[in-house]
Parts: sequence; structure tokens; C-alpha cells
Amino acid sequence: MKIYNLIYLKHVVSPFLASDVRPVYTFTMIIEDKISLLRSFFQEKQRLPSYSEMMPLLGYKSKGGVSNFVERLIEHNVVGKEGGKLYPINLNPQVRVLGVISAGFPSMGEEIENEQMSLDSWMISDPESTYLLEVEGDSMIDAGIRPHDYVVVQRGKTFTSGDIVVAELDGEWTMKYLRMKAGQQYLEPANDQYPDMYAEESLNLHAKVVGVVRRYE
Repeated sequence: MKIYNLIYLKHVVSPFLASDVRPVYTFTMIIEDKISLLRSFFQEKQRLPSYSEMMPLLGYKSKGGVSNFVERLIEHNVVGKEGGKLYPINLNPQVRVLGVISAGFPSMGEEIENEQMSLDSWMISDPESTYLLEVEGDSMIDAGIRPHDYVVVQRGKTFTSGDIVVAELDGEWTMKYLRMKAGQQYLEPANDQYPDMYAEESLNLHAKVVGVVRRYE
């Protein structure tokens, strides 16, 4: 069960329902409050707290209470446990999804009640092979990638014509569209002011661009 499902239960379960439903409502309220504290600690420290640190942080009087809470977090894929150590799974900040907005004629977006998403988990499917690169130059501007944007790239072994790739061309690193002509791979900029790029010696493909990050401020 995802976290936003737990949040949804917190809002819709009525205190007038049968008593066997109330524990779910109570637990949902408690776990979401404690997850918020845990998330804040993780964002500030870039690590999970120890069991001893969780006691005052989450209001537990014993490590047994912390242990039970952690087991709940593991069940709901908030954290994982390997080799006796906890690691985060779904502790990144979550933003409410309010609906769909038209980019053409104006229309009012309707709020999707209680749905939330983590930007990290949405953009990153494999954290171990994913990293960010800052963009320099305007050769990919027609693909919507501007100077000083950050691109999210994922290392891989399979590349398809049309992918935006991070490649090493004759010893120089670049980011371009991967294209194929007459059985030969080449790189194509997304800007008519730049020519297509063919390898004189070698073309090595290292990663594929899977997202772009930009701030308007």
C-alpha cells in the first residue's frame, strides 16, 4: 500500500463507522505525522536516525516501540532493511497532484483529492545508475534543453535511435540525439546552427537522458 493511500484513508474514514475500522484511522494519523518527522530528519541530515535518535524524535519511550513502528514502515515500503541497517525508499518530499491543466485554451484544473507524488521516484527508476549533469551550450535548445538546465541521465547498455544520449565522440563528451543512417550511428544537435556529428575514430554511448530539471527563479 502506497503512502498516499494511507493519507486517503485518514481523510475518508469517519469516526461514526464501526469500531473495527477506527484502529486503521488512528494508525494512519499517527504514522503520517511520524513519517513527516522522519522525512524532515532525513532531508536535513541526509541519513536515517538511529533507533536511539528515533525515541525522542518520534515520541517513543522504548526501542521496542521504535522497532514496531519501523516494521510498519518496512511493510509499507517507506524504508527498507538490509544487513541490519535501514535505508530510505519513499522518504523524499511529496507534492500534491492537483489535476491536469491545459497548455492550449484555458481550463480550470480539478484537484485530485489527496493524491501525492515524489518527484524523485517519478523521475528516477534506478538510483544507482542515475545522475545529474548541468547543461552548457545551446545545441539542444530545440529539444527543450537550455543552458544551465540539469538533465537526469541513466547509464545503460541499450540505446535506440531518437534517444538523447550522453556520448564520448572521438574523446570529447557531448549530449545529442542518437541517429542512424546507412547503418552508421551519428549524433544530431537540436539546433539548426550546429552540424551533425560523425565519429572519425570512436563513438561510445554512456547514458540516456530521461528528464530535465529547470527552475524559473
